[in-house]
Amino acid sequence: MDKIKTPNDSLTVMTNIVLPSETNYLNNMFGGELLSRMDKACSISARRHAETHRVVTASVNQVSFIYPIPVGSIVKIEAKVSRAFNSSMEIISDVWMDNPETGETIKTNQGIYTFVAVDINNKPVSIPQIEPQSQEEMERYEAALRRKQLSLVIAKRMSPDDATELKKLFYPDEI
Repeated sequence: MDKIKTPNDSLTVMTNIVLPSETNYLNNMFGGELLSRMDKACSISARRHAETHRVVTASVNQVSFIYPIPVGSIVKIEAKVSRAFNSSMEIISDVWMDNPETGETIKTNQGIYTFVAVDINNKPVSIPQIEPQSQEEMERYEAALRRKQLSLVIAKRMSPDDATELKKLFYPDEI
């Protein structure tokens, strides 16, 4: 596939309020509730990138719970594709909260998800590549390859000797 997209082509923004039924006994949003919202936003982002293809969550690679989100908070999730490979794509989800007591906007969480585009028979299909536009998008784009190589090495699907981006990170003088 020759088409190239930008990360902003997949930008998805979801905004909701945290209701009492979505909180734990400390009156903070359940982690599982937030993960569900993040997965939905990432799914929409992946679908926008993959265009007419179906997408499935392949993995939740990392989630950082930085700051609790209290009941009544307004939560904004921004998700967009950071890098596209052949049929898989990495999506980064940033979570922001409008604190109901201070009015301050705080970054509370970040998640990194992997989705795969599939055909009607659930077989992987090729997707457009990504061309980063901003400095942050470039940094996320480059880091995505290191994360992918690390994941493949851990799964024993890639030899550490072949993980060139990881080698550059850990042994910069040898490359």
